Amino acid sequence: MIERYTLPEMGRLWSEENKFQKWLDVELAVCEVHAEMGTIPREALEEIKSRAQFSVERINEIEKTTNHDVIAFTTNLAESIGPASRFVHYGLTSSDVVDTANALLLRDACDLLLQKIDALMTVLKQRALEFKNTPQVGRTHGIHAEPTSFGMTFALWHDEMRRNRERLGRARETVAVGKISGAVGAFAHLDPVVEEKVCERLALRPAPVSTQIIQRDRYAEFLTTLAIVASSLDKFALNVRHWQRTEVREAQERFTVGQKGSSAMPHKRNPIISERICGIARVVRANSLVGLENVALWHERDISHSSAERVVLPDSSIALDYILHKATSLIAGLVVYPERMLENLNATRGLIFSGQLLLALTQKGILREQAYEWAQRNAMRVWDEGEDFQTLVQADPDITAHLSPEEIAGAFSLSRYLKNVDVVFERVFGANLTMGQGQ
Repeated sequence: MIERYTLPEMGRLWSEENKFQKWLDVELAVCEVHAEMGTIPREALEEIKSRAQFSVERINEIEKTTNHDVIAFTTNLAESIGPASRFVHYGLTSSDVVDTANALLLRDACDLLLQKIDALMTVLKQRALEFKNTPQVGRTHGIHAEPTSFGMTFALWHDEMRRNRERLGRARETVAVGKISGAVGAFAHLDPVVEEKVCERLALRPAPVSTQIIQRDRYAEFLTTLAIVASSLDKFALNVRHWQRTEVREAQERFTVGQKGSSAMPHKRNPIISERICGIARVVRANSLVGLENVALWHERDISHSSAERVVLPDSSIALDYILHKATSLIAGLVVYPERMLENLNATRGLIFSGQLLLALTQKGILREQAYEWAQRNAMRVWDEGEDFQTLVQADPDITAHLSPEEIAGAFSLSRYLKNVDVVFERVFGANLTMGQGQ
């Protein structure tokens, strides 16, 4: 991922330095287990542990000749270790090291992403409670429907992020699997106990069965999970972009002092963070397809997945880390205009109460089809002639024959639409609705 969209901690995790460090961690764990089992001398282990070091620059230099990065890595280790290096990589194939190290990297990446999700959930809960009783017109098909609570939007997103957190937790367990089973996974040169003990040292689970590699359905689950989380953020940001439209203007991104919206039009305040989130979410989704393509490989393995994974595993992790951070900042700093929400709610001159009127008529014994026809004919006049819906209803003899003026006024009551918001919030957040508790 380009530096522009890379946060420091996740960037360090996916650095070449950290990748080779994880390779070394695996190699050392294998040596330690071999020494415990008597496969290699204890003195050799101490020499390996005390002298083993690597240089990214030197590894890259060696790889120009070997055209094989793991051999370049072990060659560089041998340069620092000396004669005891003959016991490094003992009985292993390259993927024993690479895939087990990948498990460590992916597990750590999940942990950082889970922290980011927790931060976003905290902000979503705060904003949900803040605007729980703020009325806003609900929209279906982009058209005004019925009133709703603005805070329910954030409650909805919080609930979705809870599911995303659960998904990512499951994906973390799926990828936190190592393998030390040799060239085709059959333990030809290793005792399976080595794999068990190495994975235990690294806090991983051993793959029950493998080929030369960890099976890529595990990585596909990780990448598709990241794609789902990114799609949720895309959805949230798309709503902000709608709210910020000039004709809507119910909420907008915080516009900081000195910020510019357009090189040509000084008046512009564009939803650039929301649009950036939407754009980067597309990258994460596209990368998930690579993960799915990598599931099917030839026999015990081929190498077609390797080059693609070098791109999509770090890039997807870094990209999602970035847009989670941006989404949290976006929601925390969102500027909200409740007065504008009321203006928009009243913009259709009472049409949003047509459903409530329909029910009031059916409660009086009117057939639903008949009540619908009476309500709709007045509603169409509002659309076409700009009349006021309640005024037309109050003058409609068919309706007034069944509803009193007080009953008609009650059908146009806003408070009815928000009467069960507390129930919804208790379902989402539980009985404790204290501000600031993210989960």
